[in-house]
Amino acid sequence: MQPETTPPTTPSNPTLAVLGFRRQIVYHLHFWSLVAVAPLVMIQWNQGHRLLAGLLLLFCVNAVTVIALLRWRRTYFLQGRLFPLLAVTCAVYSTAINGHAGLYWAYPAIAGGFFLLPLREATISNIVFVMAMAVISFLKFPEADFWRITFSLGLTGVFVMVFAWLVGRLQRELTLLATTDPLTGCLNRSQLSDILNRHIQMRERYERVSSLVLLDLDYFKSINDRWGHSTGDQVLQQVAGRLRKRLRESDRLFRIGGEEFMLVLPETRLRDADELARQLLATISATPFGDGITVTASAGIAEVQQGETWSVWLNRADQALYSAKNQGRNRLVVAGRTGVEPIAGDVAGDSAGKPAGNSASNSASDSVSNSLSGPC
Repeated sequence: MQPETTPPTTPSNPTLAVLGFRRQIVYHLHFWSLVAVAPLVMIQWNQGHRLLAGLLLLFCVNAVTVIALLRWRRTYFLQGRLFPLLAVTCAVYSTAINGHAGLYWAYPAIAGGFFLLPLREATISNIVFVMAMAVISFLKFPEADFWRITFSLGLTGVFVMVFAWLVGRLQRELTLLATTDPLTGCLNRSQLSDILNRHIQMRERYERVSSLVLLDLDYFKSINDRWGHSTGDQVLQQVAGRLRKRLRESDRLFRIGGEEFMLVLPETRLRDADELARQLLATISATPFGDGITVTASAGIAEVQQGETWSVWLNRADQALYSAKNQGRNRLVVAGRTGVEPIAGDVAGDSAGKPAGNSASNSASDSVSNSLSGPC
């Protein structure tokens, strides 16, 4: 059995990259622990410590199981909870029967817990572990050794806990930076394919339909040219804020281009997406930005279809948006099921009701599953 090396390619999704590195940590921790502990099984058996040998053997079996399932099934056996439990039990019992020879294993056992368990669980388990080791040390060693052991184990636990907390915080902050647009706080393209694929799978398996809205600000370049890029950035931030106020918690808002946004609407049929898109376009154009800057937007809408890929789904919405731009802007176009025959609707002066031309999109949709007419 060889220790696993880092894959040659790194996932484009930062969240998957973090999970990949965590998997590497778990794999190597179990692998090298197995290498270190396996010889001790025979040593303790030959010394007549049958129970300790059995516990160490169980530890090795767990390590082999975790390694095998990670390598060939991509699953994490019991989420690694057996490792710290068995390591702590073996260290306490070995110290009780072997004295200082068993004590030395307590320090890596403390560190291992923080790498494998959630921070809260690792902290609680290590507090119990240090207390147990303190009792054993008080009964087994001179008083001076008792204090040294207790404080050194406690400090080791504190140091590793602080390190694990800082690494976890850094991981979350880096993931946030890698997956969000720094200007608007919207999601960026790094998670686009994964999120769209997830909704396609829900469509294939459970017939749960999602819709996609591509929204592009009209003539945005003229804002940058006339008022400057700083003002343009403020407009983008305010547009993102207005969009968020109209969305549900389950909806996903992306910024995928300079002035282009994408909304992924789970559990949303075409008719509901059409209604929400009209509300969003009206929200953008209703109130001027900054120094009286009036902004309009165009949108393309597509409902995910059976058997299509995420790129085809996105391309149909993109074609609908392109059609809305060609038809004069400040309007939305609903992509037909073939992606060739879009249905257009002018947004100007239509926030109160839908034009007759949109009835085709209503008939093409199935029954309404979500009402999006109110604030989300």
